[in-house]
Amino acid sequence: MRSDTLILREIINLLQAQVLVGNGLLDTIEVERCFSADLMSDVLGRTYANGILVTGITNPQAVRTADIADIRAVCVVRGKTPDPDTVALAKQKEIPLFVTKMTMFEACGILYMNGLRGVAER
Repeated sequence: MRSDTLILREIINLLQAQVLVGNGLLDTIEVERCFSADLMSDVLGRTYANGILVTGITNPQAVRTADIADIRAVCVVRGKTPDPDTVALAKQKEIPLFVTKMTMFEACGILYMNGLRGVAER
């Protein structure tokens, strides 16, 4: 196991992800925590100190939730394609958005094995 912090570029490489928004932020944003959910109300009940959201949700609600919860980045799993409105909102809010072909289970397992931890309840 590695350190307890990863920069976004490391996460992109580990998850073999395609960046849709935030290429310029990949070397500046550090992530310490990970949370995975498809139910955005579950996301809002947690604390995200330097967290990333791993989700199968492709609509703008994922980015809106990330913005409200101060989540640093959003990773969409299972190779799903986010809606154009989702990509536009991520650009507007400057929230990195990327896609991996991995399942949610695989993505979270890889991030955990590389030092990220879960989030705490509020």
